[in-house]
Amino acid sequence: MRVTDVRGASVARLLPWTGTGGKPCYVVGDGTGYVSRKADEVEEIQLDMAYELLGHADGLLTEPSVTAPEIHFLARRLTESLEQVQRIAESRGSRLEAELARPEPEPHPASASASASASASEPQPQSNSETSP
Repeated sequence: MRVTDVRGASVARLLPWTGTGGKPCYVVGDGTGYVSRKADEVEEIQLDMAYELLGHADGLLTEPSVTAPEIHFLARRLTESLEQVQRIAESRGSRLEAELARPEPEPHPASASASASASASEPQPQSNSETSP
């Protein structure tokens, strides 16, 4: 589930953890608050763990004496890790989508031409706060 505004762009961040009953958790903000920073830290840990797990899986699957319970345990951990990585990808994709949907502010043509003509003319007087008495 994505929380969206009227343009269909995401305005809330999907967090890398779930709430009661596995329900998704979101935070709304500019991405600089405490919860957003904690989410960044958790995502980094989850991605690091996924890379480590892949390395462990590669080693375990080349071992000829691996047992069925070991393979089952590995499969469960890989599944959990993939769910976490998928959640991170969804969260980041939604934030990127929202950023791309945000309109760029366009410069006002009148103010741009006024600035250009002012800089081409004589120097403008400074305000009182910038001049010496």
